[in-house]
Amino acid sequence: MTQRTALVTGGTGGIGSAIIRYLAGQGHRVATNYRDPGKAEAWRKAMAADGIEVCMVPGDVSDPVACEAMIRAIEEKCGPVDILVNNAGITRDTTFHKMNYQQWTDVINTNLNACFNVTRPVIEGMRTRKWGRIVQISSINGQKGQYGQANYAAAKAGMHGFTISLAQENAKFGITVNTVSPGYVGTDMVMAVPEEVREKIVAQIPVGRLGKPEEIAYAVAFFTGEQTCWITGANLAINGGHYMGW
Repeated sequence: MTQRTALVTGGTGGIGSAIIRYLAGQGHRVATNYRDPGKAEAWRKAMAADGIEVCMVPGDVSDPVACEAMIRAIEEKCGPVDILVNNAGITRDTTFHKMNYQQWTDVINTNLNACFNVTRPVIEGMRTRKWGRIVQISSINGQKGQYGQANYAAAKAGMHGFTISLAQENAKFGITVNTVSPGYVGTDMVMAVPEEVREKIVAQIPVGRLGKPEEIAYAVAFFTGEQTCWITGANLAINGGHYMGW
């Protein structure tokens, strides 16, 4: 397998960490961004203790200027970004009639606008080199919606619109662009939900359990492989059967 540089935004979270571990295990150089230096350093040391060296650079994905600087710093340290996983995301949940503009904008900027902010500085290099893999981490709630998440669902649905347009524009340059839409995964964020709420969620999942971060990472790694050059513009739903669509 050819060693490439992979950037996973939001890599210090549960799903992001699993993706980084999987890609590093495949021999790739891995990089991620951070906003909290203290938290980032503790996470880096934990990964290093497991034998995984991660290139870490500061960067707010909601800020296009910061993203430009972030990409250039990664390229200087690790080489050109050939694999990009747009994984960073936040929630600001509330019903729409109570939602304020800041709650809407924060989620759109971090979950959707970040796809532009991070992808724009790498896409021309991928086109020049005639190779690239871009994967958006969307959500089951971008497909089916969710009570109290009009902002989040809108952003996650928008990610796939971004995917299929970018896929069409760049297919002839050896670049594939795909989306992975996880269902409810047993990350710290989900496990912080009250147990009775989690039980109601699991009761709706035919497989009968929450997903594992490693299962999402496997799907992302599949899309980033050399052999998946004929798969582009696709959305892979990984949700234990919670939501089934064409």
